[in-house]
Amino acid sequence: MCLAIPGQIVEMVDEELHIAKAEVSGVRRHVNVGLLADGPDAVGVGDWVLIHVGFAMSKVDEEEARATREFLLSLGEPFESELEEYEKSTIE
Repeated sequence: MCLAIPGQIVEMVDEELHIAKAEVSGVRRHVNVGLLADGPDAVGVGDWVLIHVGFAMSKVDEEEARATREFLLSLGEPFESELEEYEKSTIE
């Protein structure tokens, strides 16, 4: 199962290539924020996003990120598997 999981942008790594570092449940990984680089949904440090296969897909507020995480935690194994995959993944 592929899920979009909430993460918080903690660092802009390469603005030209749209790479940021996001933290998801204590794990920090590079994600591509190119889909959210411009316009009203442009993201920066401190913003929350939904991440799917290494890409920040949408910007969300902290309350929505928290609610999404709580729902995903209630799924049990599918969310745990997704977190394991996230922990193993890298974008460099």
